Amino acid sequence: MADSSEDLKVRRKAAAAESTRWLTGRRPSAADTLRKLADVATDEQRDAYGAGGEVALLEAETAELLGKPAAVFMTTGIAAQQSVLRVFADRAGIQRVAAHGLSHLVTRELNALEEVHNLRIEQFTTDLRQPRPDELAAIPGPLAAVTLELPLRDAGYVLPTWDELVLFAEACAARGVPLHLDGARLWESAPYLGQSVTEIAELATTVYVSFYKGLGGLSGAAIAGPVDVIAEVRRWQRRLGANPSTLFPYAVSAREGLRSVLPLMGDLHDRAVELAVALQATGFRVFPEPPHTNSFRVYAPRPADKMERAAVRRMEATREALTWIWQPADVPGWSWVELVVTPDTLAWPVDEVAKAFGELLED
Repeated sequence: MADSSEDLKVRRKAAAAESTRWLTGRRPSAADTLRKLADVATDEQRDAYGAGGEVALLEAETAELLGKPAAVFMTTGIAAQQSVLRVFADRAGIQRVAAHGLSHLVTRELNALEEVHNLRIEQFTTDLRQPRPDELAAIPGPLAAVTLELPLRDAGYVLPTWDELVLFAEACAARGVPLHLDGARLWESAPYLGQSVTEIAELATTVYVSFYKGLGGLSGAAIAGPVDVIAEVRRWQRRLGANPSTLFPYAVSAREGLRSVLPLMGDLHDRAVELAVALQATGFRVFPEPPHTNSFRVYAPRPADKMERAAVRRMEATREALTWIWQPADVPGWSWVELVVTPDTLAWPVDEVAKAFGELLED
């Protein structure tokens, strides 16, 4: 009798604990994390509620990288984006912002903008692509801000082309509405767009970036933009309880990510493209094709329960972890999983990864 989904979860957890090789990397233990932080921390004094110390250094570095006059470090991206969008709404006296229907703001935050700030989100579209200028034009009435998630994770990490991004930014400027870039993975987007993060950020009034996703930090985010806007964001940071008595562990790990991982983003994107080609030759499909960032979706011509059983069996036999849990796809009989290429992935030869995935399709 086949294992139930709950049994498979138990087996996967046990196999993961025993795995010695992880395609996308394994989160270090708490003790190892603390030791690394001690090794890379400077002799700066600890910040006080986000002021001074490593936090100030991180904010200055982030502002310089993004070509903005100022930046503020926040504990979470959710608090960061709530704060900046609230600032734009208060300044304009308008309670409406525009976003993609698959934006993180819409799908993953329990209606925070509506429930906490009484802001209404006007949706461009729910299609698996970036929004277009004509969809912005189709939204009537005044808007406090327009947000653009780069890449759009819930659509498969999709990006616009550089020319499309420029046209969209110009449409926002022509309408007189601030463009805010939801750049949780902005660092990862630069190789595909063919521009520096400074050039990308120049198109927008404000930019949000994350330090724990592609950069591997503990947690945290930043908002960069004009000095006066960032000053008001800091007030909302306090109101939302997003500046505890010290933030230095997060700032230390974020600065280390900027030093050690950011320079690898081009290599990670190149490897994602190589893996996509190899996996398609093995019997899988990928989206987008080619990948726009270091992350993409892998589709398998087998149901999710069969793929998951095969994945767990392989983990138990090889002590190698390839992916997270396989999910049912929209097409009956198919399944999908996200594949995120990290610095650890670079240690795996492409043909070895393709062979390992191919084993999941075998009976």
